[in-house]
Amino acid sequence: MLSILIPTYHYNAYPLAIQLEKQALKANITFELICVDDGSFSHLNIENQKINTLTNCKFIEAKTNIGRTASRQFLAEKAQYNWLLFLDADTIPISSNFIKNLVEYLNSNFQVVFGGISYQDIKPSSDKLLRWYYGSERETRSLDERLKRPYQSLISGAFTIEKNLFLSINSKFLNNAYGLDILFAHELRLLKTSVKHIDNPVYHLGIEESTKYLIKSKSALDTLSIMLKNNIVRKNATNLLNTYNKLSIFGIASVFGKIMQTFNTNIEKNLLGSSPNLLLFDLYRLGYFCRIHK
Repeated sequence: MLSILIPTYHYNAYPLAIQLEKQALKANITFELICVDDGSFSHLNIENQKINTLTNCKFIEAKTNIGRTASRQFLAEKAQYNWLLFLDADTIPISSNFIKNLVEYLNSNFQVVFGGISYQDIKPSSDKLLRWYYGSERETRSLDERLKRPYQSLISGAFTIEKNLFLSINSKFLNNAYGLDILFAHELRLLKTSVKHIDNPVYHLGIEESTKYLIKSKSALDTLSIMLKNNIVRKNATNLLNTYNKLSIFGIASVFGKIMQTFNTNIEKNLLGSSPNLLLFDLYRLGYFCRIHK
């Protein structure tokens, strides 16, 4: 029994819902599909309303914006089954047997199942290349790579998890902040959650503009800093924190942040250009974190 949960905001989730309904019926499983728009009041919800015509499918149009994390909490609380499949509205299964491939691992000894995420080879427009490059190089990982780092490889845009486990962890992060995915994976690691990685990826289709992605990346670091100050995450929760800690030990974190700030204009020009350098992106984010985390 599977609850398929799709949080969306100003996006047409109907094509995704159609494919998932078709696959679930083909797999002959007990399922439901719930899609919630997080108060966008988008004209695209005219299309999303069609989800209500599909078998065991429901679309809910929220009247207020509560943020991605709280929206997922709402979906999980609405779900009637023990297994929750979360899929972002801007993803699409690569395999026509995506649901069938997934359900054979449910009700096993695993609490989380992740099939991977991928990006199409076709480059997006020049104003969206940073997100595409980052996703292609850092988020797309083979099954063998993910098995070596089972928690760090998790991406919440497409994963399956036991309901009670999800609710217990997600309830810690019910604020409208960006960048909580890493913290969620960190909690799973602390709990020594049993994670099963399989070869069953989805495409991430909704590539953001580079300017928006830069802003969101800094917002994620703001969130990380707050969580660290409040002892919600450990100092080794991310690779960036590990590097920051080394700089701090030598007493040069603040100096590094100030030095990197002098290069910001040139780095941003590269990151927003036609050939973003991900090493520069790493240094840019590290420098920003060294300046904000006191």
